[in-house]
Amino acid sequence: MSDDKHSNPIEIEIAEPSSLNEQAAAALVIAGALVAVADRRVSPVERDEVIRFIRDRGLAPHIGDERLVAMFDALAERLEEPDFANVVIETLRPVSDLSLSSHLMELSERVAAADEDVDPHEVQAIKLLRLLTLTLPRAKQVAPGAVRIAAEE
Repeated sequence: MSDDKHSNPIEIEIAEPSSLNEQAAAALVIAGALVAVADRRVSPVERDEVIRFIRDRGLAPHIGDERLVAMFDALAERLEEPDFANVVIETLRPVSDLSLSSHLMELSERVAAADEDVDPHEVQAIKLLRLLTLTLPRAKQVAPGAVRIAAEE
């Protein structure tokens, strides 16, 4: 392996989370980071709100605060790149069939209000998240009969 993959293990884990829990945590963090970055000034209070929200709801008890902070910082930095939409989509897609939508929306609204100034760009970021949570492809459910029929053919 090249040194690039070992130079920043946090980015590697975010780009390729290995477990559903890690993917869900990344989805929550990216929702908050997207709103925080939208007004072009990420406030520590916004990052703290993401961590507090995740902790208060027990959504990622297996991941420490330092790890969540590192995820937030790395994702917020990544969201400042021109392909930020792809980063958001690729982070949300693996968990699109989980029932995280209400958490993502509530978290995004709380982050927007955290610095006591809801910027119009933050509102747009929330609308984008709402649209993405409604339109990302869901995992297809297979009917038990369909599996049996396929096996018999």
